[in-house]
Amino acid sequence: MPELPEVEALRDFLTEHLTGHEIVRVLPVAISVLKTYDPPLTALEGHRVAAVHRHGKFLDVETADGPHLVTHLARAGWLHWRDSLPDGPPRPGKGPLALRVALDTGAGFDLTEAGTQKRLAVHVVADPEQVPGVARLGPDPLADDFDEARFAALLRGERRQLKGALRDQSLIAGVGNAYSDEILHAAKMSPFKRAASLTDEETARLYTALRTTLTEAVERSRGVAAGRLKAEKKSGLRVHGRTGEPCPVCGDTIREVSFSDSSLQYCPTCQTGGKPLADRRLSRLLK
Repeated sequence: MPELPEVEALRDFLTEHLTGHEIVRVLPVAISVLKTYDPPLTALEGHRVAAVHRHGKFLDVETADGPHLVTHLARAGWLHWRDSLPDGPPRPGKGPLALRVALDTGAGFDLTEAGTQKRLAVHVVADPEQVPGVARLGPDPLADDFDEARFAALLRGERRQLKGALRDQSLIAGVGNAYSDEILHAAKMSPFKRAASLTDEETARLYTALRTTLTEAVERSRGVAAGRLKAEKKSGLRVHGRTGEPCPVCGDTIREVSFSDSSLQYCPTCQTGGKPLADRRLSRLLK
């Protein structure tokens, strides 16, 4: 799933390639991606792009004197830029193409979604706050006013484990499964540690890891073409998705805990005092 750094890189890319250009056609291919119907997709046509914004993991294309096109790429969605779009409308079918946006230059982009779980979401709204997922977002962790005191206030009284708290979009916007693993590894903390149990020193350490991990990921992604962002993300991850590999910090073997629809990765030496965490799904299989 694209998270804050990749969506921020897409925002940069689209700002450069869309701003000032007119949207001449918006072609839906998979109707299931449309989560709003008033105004219709055609309300975007004939308007120039004024700006591109990011709200957590949401991309927001703002048009001048027109509606916003707000997109959430979900787990398997992606944006593909095309310097020259194919002639003729796309054909509906079983392929991954979900939506096409064409500009006055002949260029444009496709939104695609792989797999069978169709969660890619497209909204056409007068105000991004009309999108429920945007309206419930917590603060952006890279915002100038997101300081350590604000972070500490969010965690105060938070009874959940750190992994779940970091991924809660209503608490902190933009962090998902991959970067929560990376942040906790950088902070040398167990994903199962309770947020409310953090000392002042641990809170400061987690805040630094949060900001540093995301900032470095954004810098790595900035300037990378949209089609190469997935590979760039994977190459920069130290523990997430690297089960069985050596930890780049201490050399211990990276372990995994599996859940019904996801998994987390961590280093026992760096994060849990050398003790492997119980993998509940594996335990059930071995009974």
